[in-house]
Amino acid sequence: MTKAEEMGEWKIIETIISKLDKMPDMPIPFGDDVSAIEIDNERLAVVKTDMLVGKTDVPRGMNLWQASRKAVVMNISDLASKGVKPTAILVSIGLPKNTMKKDIESIGLGLNAGAREYGAYVIGGDTNETTDLIISCMVIGIGFKDKIITRSGSCPGDILAVTGNFGKSSAGLKILLDKLEAPSDITEKLLESVFMPQARLKEGLALAESRAVTASIDSSDGLAVSLHQLKTMSHVGFKLTKIPIASEAEEYANIHGINPDEFALYGGEEYELVITINPKLLKRAQEEVTKAGGKLIMIGKAIEEEKIVCMRDGKEEEIQFRGWEHFKTID
Repeated sequence: MTKAEEMGEWKIIETIISKLDKMPDMPIPFGDDVSAIEIDNERLAVVKTDMLVGKTDVPRGMNLWQASRKAVVMNISDLASKGVKPTAILVSIGLPKNTMKKDIESIGLGLNAGAREYGAYVIGGDTNETTDLIISCMVIGIGFKDKIITRSGSCPGDILAVTGNFGKSSAGLKILLDKLEAPSDITEKLLESVFMPQARLKEGLALAESRAVTASIDSSDGLAVSLHQLKTMSHVGFKLTKIPIASEAEEYANIHGINPDEFALYGGEEYELVITINPKLLKRAQEEVTKAGGKLIMIGKAIEEEKIVCMRDGKEEEIQFRGWEHFKTID
């Protein structure tokens, strides 16, 4: 009999979806960052649920305030990738029965901090007794049909861009999990990326407003996985001209003799947006994001052939489909 650990997260999801009756005229199909229900001819109720589990999602050194805030942020990041502002959050919390009152207070404060940071409110939820910490959030927002950015709109020739550099979180996890140390100034920035992740909501809203973006995805499963998921949904490939690695992650990799690409491409727990832009509207997208206080980094373009490669010294190097996956690691 096949077990969950042999299937992996995505095969499990695929299996469950295959057993479901599909809702007629789903506004956003299975396989995107969010789900949606039609409100009227112009608007959608956009929803996302994601679960934080103590054993797999809370690294050593992260306190409960940070963990509960992260549970909110990782849900909001998915709405950000669609260009939708979060309004309300429902939270289901599972706690071991020996959890202390002060820890429960920290969870409440962290949930509130994460919600208010992005203009949303926690409006209710559920609690239960569990053997491990579980914080499951459902974030709700209202989006306009003509502005929501799905994963499936990329066309050959579109500009491939990201909202920030990659690698800090995966390098930070190396410090926490493998105890590979670094100078204090680098360590501080890498650990901040792990403990205090940021959703690119202002950038996502600005990009939706620009109407220049053809496809978008949240990068929390890693840059390489995100590119492969965009490829699958949009039926295009990507040719990268640069790997967007953070300077701190690159320096850390060099200290320990690690290929920096491993951090930038195949890590996870980062919440940048990976987008494709109509080249005729690139300037408009850049202006809107800059006005919102963010930035865009151009890293390549969409191509017709369904492959993902990076150009190095005039040669194509394949970007593999591997990164973080619950139940197992892709390698």
